[in-house]
Amino acid sequence: MRYSGFRVFLEGLRGNSGWGPAWRKPDPQPAYDVIVIGGGGHGLSTAYYLARNHGITNVAVLEKGYLGSGNIGRNTTIVRANYFLPGNSEFYSHSLKLWEGLETELNYNVMHSQRGLINLFHSDGQRDAFARRGNAMLAQGDDAILLDRDGVREKLPYLDFEQTRFPIYGGLYHPRGGTARHDAVAWGYARGADRRGVDLIENCEVTGIAIEDGQVIGVQTTRGAIRANKVAMVVAGRSSQVASMAGIRLPIESHVLQAFVTEGLKPCIDHVVSFGMGHFYISQSDKGGLVFGGDLDFYASYAARGNLPMVEHVMEAGMTLMPMIGRAKVLRSWGGIMDMSPDGSPIIDKTPIEGLFINCGWNYGGFKAVPASGWCLAHLMATGEPHPVARRFRLDRFATGHILDEEGTGSQHNLH
Repeated sequence: MRYSGFRVFLEGLRGNSGWGPAWRKPDPQPAYDVIVIGGGGHGLSTAYYLARNHGITNVAVLEKGYLGSGNIGRNTTIVRANYFLPGNSEFYSHSLKLWEGLETELNYNVMHSQRGLINLFHSDGQRDAFARRGNAMLAQGDDAILLDRDGVREKLPYLDFEQTRFPIYGGLYHPRGGTARHDAVAWGYARGADRRGVDLIENCEVTGIAIEDGQVIGVQTTRGAIRANKVAMVVAGRSSQVASMAGIRLPIESHVLQAFVTEGLKPCIDHVVSFGMGHFYISQSDKGGLVFGGDLDFYASYAARGNLPMVEHVMEAGMTLMPMIGRAKVLRSWGGIMDMSPDGSPIIDKTPIEGLFINCGWNYGGFKAVPASGWCLAHLMATGEPHPVARRFRLDRFATGHILDEEGTGSQHNLH
């Protein structure tokens, strides 16, 4: 079924009686060519690109809950390509290009809005650092504009420009950055994968990984054993737990990251805005809610909930940056389980077990990476070789020392 404006109009006349399910609800088969563990954005995009790019359609995506019930539905929806280091820069640039054609590709409205991202800076040192980052973005072929104080005031007049503690010196403007609706991305990839023959198996938790003579042969699940010669672990904050089923210890810590949304307000924030003197970022959704977040809770946890001190910390940062939001009522908050790597960059690689692949370590960058992550993991699984834009995301870089420390904060998971 292809969506179109004419089809919406026609179904309106017919009482919406002609719509079918967006995807099938199949029972698991005894065996597949490929199993993808994890029905979030990265897992669904991997299955879609396996079918779309490589013609591998005998694929099952196994999700312990419902599709999109994990981090893909627990984030602040930001899409950007403003990375600095070689390795990260070309990867996120590739991802942004995929985002820009995603709705046409999937025939699905993921509400991708390139409203622009502005990273504020508050000192001469920060200005120099953002100037370097902007030049790196331009060299990669992406867009970046260095704004002075007046340039920021013109675009963001509602900020507090009179404060002296964190004076606003300017900002790095990334016009192609923006947001997308997180759950719609999962639904779009799910529908696209299903249309190409992929089985999406919900309520099917993986309880074990079967290995013989160093080769993966399948998985055990709550719905029985399923065989496959290739298995991908794409489970974000649960990566260490699933990898342990195969006897693998990953350099990953799982931390909680909270996010918040207010009641619906009239449009007032046109861009995505990031505070340079505190880890705070904010945008406004199409429904009018202010969506914002801040730092990790700074302790390892598998609980998808946060703590009150971090709530206070995020609210303080928001009020410091834009006091106008003080009267907005917070509607709800949520916590996502972040898989934090030692250098703050992801892992897309083979594991020491033949046929077993890993996709993890997305830290704060998981949502914006969804298209390129699936594209690159599908390429690796189909060809046995890493995709050129993901060649530096090797698992062994922590042993060889070829790390990608984007923030320059060292090998401490919680600082990334």
